[in-house]
Amino acid sequence: MATSSTSTSTFFLISNSTKPINLLTKTVLYFPKPKLTIPRWASSNSNFKKLNNRVFCSTLPTVSTKTTHYEFSEGSSEVELRLKLGDIDVSSKDIFVDANENSLVIKLQHSGSLRTLMDTSCLYERIKPSETIWYIDDDELVVNLKKQDPELNWPDIIESWESLSSGVSQLLKGTSIYLVGESTEINQKIARELAVGLGYTPLDTKELLEAFGKKTIDSWVTSEGFDAVAEVEGAILENLSSQARTVVATIGGEHGAASRTNKWRHLFAGFTIWLSQSEATDEASARDEARRHIQDGLQGFSNAEVVVKLGGWDANYSKTVAQASLSALKRLILSDKKLPGKKSLYIRLGCRGDWPDIKPPGCDPSATDNTCFPQL
Repeated sequence: MATSSTSTSTFFLISNSTKPINLLTKTVLYFPKPKLTIPRWASSNSNFKKLNNRVFCSTLPTVSTKTTHYEFSEGSSEVELRLKLGDIDVSSKDIFVDANENSLVIKLQHSGSLRTLMDTSCLYERIKPSETIWYIDDDELVVNLKKQDPELNWPDIIESWESLSSGVSQLLKGTSIYLVGESTEINQKIARELAVGLGYTPLDTKELLEAFGKKTIDSWVTSEGFDAVAEVEGAILENLSSQARTVVATIGGEHGAASRTNKWRHLFAGFTIWLSQSEATDEASARDEARRHIQDGLQGFSNAEVVVKLGGWDANYSKTVAQASLSALKRLILSDKKLPGKKSLYIRLGCRGDWPDIKPPGCDPSATDNTCFPQL
């Protein structure tokens, strides 16, 4: 039995490019500036649109339903949704089911009015809309949806926090997550939320560094400079790179190792999420900003595989940002299901800095000759 769930407006950009490292498969999300009060969650009619090998989604998955509960079950190649209709007299001509690849709308015509039973902006994953079947079974509406990917497990019909936590945990296969960006505080708060949801261990390089040095980051910077902090954090990241099932919050801004492009050797051991505070005022400008940062590659943060653009920050939004990050991670991994295994191989070969073009065992990735690939 599942309960209905809601989420906030956001923006997705998924690219399948895997050539230059700064254009590695990426997911970008945008959050508008938080208001002083928790907003009413909004949905959008513009779900997914394909453009230039990228997929845009204007909102984080949302659902509205007039039913208190719905029943959801999964088969090998399809999922089934059951909605209670109650004791009203309903025929098939009173039911309207509109299924697209990523969305589902169900409406009921009764007593002269059209009532929405369910309206999802994004399903948990894609379906084959032309093969959708629905029928009335006693007092229930039963909708059968065919999966595009029969091998993918659907924990729920929608992307709730619970379904994403369960689904992404399986997709990650133990691969760790690293949070980078301009704010240490944001990295820390989102890392804790993600760790709780996934059942991972939360780790904080700021806390580890201060415990090691027995002084604060600020006093360390004052006495030894930014570079010294980045060097020590780099050593901590090296030690953590072999750890599985962790969510690591890194030091934000110019203090941290992640801001330096030459310090990413061990960050590539896990999936990286850039939590980026944005000056953009809308989704379009956030998209352009993200593209500029990724293409310029001037900041180490642009190496991240997932970018979450925040139009402001409010700690009350931590779980919402964490949920969006899980949604983005899911799409990233589904774009290439071999990524977790490739991360594992990268770690086993010693995190040599050759991500994503991993060289053979015994090869020196920094070598400029062709000794790694001798002529046959």
